[in-house]
Amino acid sequence: MTEAKRAPLPHDFHPAVPSFTVTSPDVEPGAFLKDAQVYSGGNTSPALRWEGFPAETKSFAVTCFDPDAPTGSGFWHWVLFDIPSSVTGLPEGAGSGDFDGLPAGAVHVRNDYGSKDFGGAAPPPGDGPHRYVFTVYAVDQEKLGPGDDASPAVVGFNLRFHTLGRAQLIGEYEAKGE
Repeated sequence: MTEAKRAPLPHDFHPAVPSFTVTSPDVEPGAFLKDAQVYSGGNTSPALRWEGFPAETKSFAVTCFDPDAPTGSGFWHWVLFDIPSSVTGLPEGAGSGDFDGLPAGAVHVRNDYGSKDFGGAAPPPGDGPHRYVFTVYAVDQEKLGPGDDASPAVVGFNLRFHTLGRAQLIGEYEAKGE
């Protein structure tokens, strides 16, 4: 996939908000994802740590989105919200497997695989590199509003109106053609 054909990022249509920092030992900006974050590999959510968010933050949301998926609407790999404001990171695997390290009260909604967890990278073979946009949102309320039966679009709608700040980390992955 050439740079000219790349789709917009998920926040390109949202109001501008202050940025803060998110880092991960598992996702390096612009680098290919590790096997652990690939669907056919470990299918494990990455460790994330964030700082510098607005002081009035009442909760956080975390998403992973592939804007380059050949669907016309991208592909949601992870949608998690209602993370308490006292939590400033997630350990590897908090969004997958037995959810070890997932904060109490955090809510997963179905990703585009149809499961309520992190689903790893799985672009079609030969489709070129895809971007995986990990975003942490600082939210202005303790509970975002939707329940765990909401779609990623409904969560995104709520985040559009309740985001105080946003941090993102973009990794890539490509499945070679056969």
